[in-house]
Amino acid sequence: MHPAFSVLIFTVTSGAGYGLLALMVLAHLAGLSALQDSTLLLSGGVLALLMITIGLLASTLHLANPKNAWRAFARFRTSWLSREAVFAVLVYPVTLLYLFGVYSQGADLNGFFSTCGVLAALLAMITLFCTSMIYASLKTIRQWCTALTPLNYLSLGLMSGALCLATLQALLQEGLSPVLRSTGLGLIALGAVAKLIYLFWIGKPAGATIKTATGFTQASVRLLDAGHSAGTFLTNEFGYTVAANRLLRLRFAMVALAFVVPFILLAQGGALATLLAALLALAGLLVERWLFFAEARHVVRLYHGDQRT
Repeated sequence: MHPAFSVLIFTVTSGAGYGLLALMVLAHLAGLSALQDSTLLLSGGVLALLMITIGLLASTLHLANPKNAWRAFARFRTSWLSREAVFAVLVYPVTLLYLFGVYSQGADLNGFFSTCGVLAALLAMITLFCTSMIYASLKTIRQWCTALTPLNYLSLGLMSGALCLATLQALLQEGLSPVLRSTGLGLIALGAVAKLIYLFWIGKPAGATIKTATGFTQASVRLLDAGHSAGTFLTNEFGYTVAANRLLRLRFAMVALAFVVPFILLAQGGALATLLAALLALAGLLVERWLFFAEARHVVRLYHGDQRT
């Protein structure tokens, strides 16, 4: 699949925003001492909403006809895209109510504003899950149609959100909280394991082949005539191909940027090191998301000469 830069920005920034919001609210309401600071909570809430908004605005750049974006809300019962749009909008009012409670009451919230915070965290995770299911529900793309897709989206969103939260806490307070450091390190490890399992799984020789697609399973099948003399939408978007050695180099770069180096930097615990860890992780996740699209092989490629998906 051809990676669209707007979609890369959307999934990475909004995922980090949802992860930051969920972790911050839950840590605050669970009584974590480092999160009982209204300045930190307000800063984290504003940053989370800013990242979510940037991501959602970036997603509209991928639309062929942006004026029809409202149609994304019209198929809630059958479309994961519609569910994502509805829940993404619902995140805003409950999060703003929670932040208003923090602004007016400080970190010690009453029952109503605490409930708003729990709902905000829940809606953030539901929205992130819906985003992942847009891809995981596509049976025509073997690399996406797996439970590993939502697992990766959720784990990487929480990982990047944890790094953003740790950065804010380290910058606004004196040093990084040991609990946030341990949480960040654990989520980096979880994200790395989930991603490596996914890479191993998509590398297995499974899925549809040109033989199963045509029904001639007992004979050798090859394309004789493509039916067109120039590139088409299908070949440009679904037939996007990257050299194997380039994919391998990008995989190594992704693992280093998104997981290895941030883990080492976060383990040090300084404010500057934590900030650098968060920035490198976000850069690494952009590479990860580019690979997620570039390595996906639509079944339509079988009718343009590919032997398998």
